[in-house]
Amino acid sequence: MKHGYELSELNSSGIPHLLDQIETAEQWQQKRSQIYTRWMEVVGGLPNREGLEYEIRSESKEPDHIRLHLTYRTADGDRVPAYLLIPGHQSSPSPGARYPAVLALHPTAPEGKDDVATLSGREGRRYGLELVSRGYVVLAPDTITAGERIYAGSQAYQTAPFYERHNEWSAVGKMMLDHQYGLDLLTSLEFVDGERIGAIGHSLGGYNAFFLAGVDRRVKAVVSSCGFSTFTGDEETHRWGRRDWFSHLPVISDEVERGQVPFEFHEIAALAAPVPFFNWSAQQDRIFPHWKPILEAMGELDQLYTWLGAKERFVSLMGNSGHDFPDEIRLLAYRFLDRWLRQS
Repeated sequence: MKHGYELSELNSSGIPHLLDQIETAEQWQQKRSQIYTRWMEVVGGLPNREGLEYEIRSESKEPDHIRLHLTYRTADGDRVPAYLLIPGHQSSPSPGARYPAVLALHPTAPEGKDDVATLSGREGRRYGLELVSRGYVVLAPDTITAGERIYAGSQAYQTAPFYERHNEWSAVGKMMLDHQYGLDLLTSLEFVDGERIGAIGHSLGGYNAFFLAGVDRRVKAVVSSCGFSTFTGDEETHRWGRRDWFSHLPVISDEVERGQVPFEFHEIAALAAPVPFFNWSAQQDRIFPHWKPILEAMGELDQLYTWLGAKERFVSLMGNSGHDFPDEIRLLAYRFLDRWLRQS
């Protein structure tokens, strides 16, 4: 595997082939290991997690579920506010009940978790509510800079205060680690089946979902809506690097200024394979408008899943809507989760 790519080469030649010179499972695992190592270098690593600790702040009865407002410990003395949605009308379901669960990761909304887990959420974004109504336990956390985690004196999605404390880390690494703590919480609940946990998200939540699936095998199925992008064909070259608001991976800007990128994002998505993966992208997406290389990248992932003997585990759809999670696509995504998380 090449140690990164020239941007000019990507833009002229297209998406790199995942299976180039790969003939055996051992060769793929070696390449996957190289991708993972490079990813961790750029992310800044994932510190070891401490023991689980959470506190329930309040409980409310909704028409078809119980909503717990809680916080749980994460790294560096930080806490993650979240909603835990439990099907039915008991916060402690009957002994022996074992539900599938989903980590519902919110998009770039200042309201954070409320956008996906309460009726105040936007149309097409309330997938946490919709999934609890289908019988899933749902954990909907706030990411850093959103909801209850907006830094004091700052605005939503301003990461400058984070980097004042963590100049060698990244917001992406922080989000992945926080979500791993979320998995710790879900797997600790006796009414959750730890072998049937998925992750779903739109936009910011979409790439957080497959980023998480690539580093933690407790995620058994993943849905990403309008969350996949490529360096190839993207005119916003510092999208993933340093910006004056949400800076995902600052070190990428150093490479971009040299005309290089450390990887292509279908390689990062490939870290999740062969975990069942549903991707939705849109041709009129104003956030990620470069749909042709995105489609090419999806073709590479499809070939990988097929080569791994897991073709049925990968679904990639593209339509002509905007940066949205349309009703019909959400229904297909839920059926996909049902197939992989509700099988007996």
